[in-house]
Amino acid sequence: MLLNILLGFEILVSLALVGVVLLQRSEGGALGMGGGPSGFMTARGAGDLLTRTTWILGITFFVLSLLLTVLSGQQRGASSVVDRLKIDAIDPRTLNQPPAQPPAGSQAPSAPAPFQAPTPEVRNPFLEGAQPAPATPPAK
Repeated sequence: MLLNILLGFEILVSLALVGVVLLQRSEGGALGMGGGPSGFMTARGAGDLLTRTTWILGITFFVLSLLLTVLSGQQRGASSVVDRLKIDAIDPRTLNQPPAQPPAGSQAPSAPAPFQAPTPEVRNPFLEGAQPAPATPPAK
């Protein structure tokens, strides 16, 4: 329950962070497209507010991410994948053994036949009445 609430806050903070970053004026002039004086928010106070908001949202995002990681690790427990799969209980001598044959009197389901692709046929539109000839493989 707590993880779901924190995850919801994480999503809201990340969306707010994206929005605040997109509202900021471009200062770098990347690819010759620098922010001119006719930007949306050119006042120095608005820039300071957006900068502070970006820092607060960024710190909140990272703290929530770390908190989610720690809490999900505690919820999962200290067991590793090896402990959960019980790999130590596997006998290595039985790994490459063929499966045991059923007793002769019991009816075991037979294995399905291997898949066989149909033989390709060459259709000649000029010989409609004739039987199609099987395709011959190309010579190597």
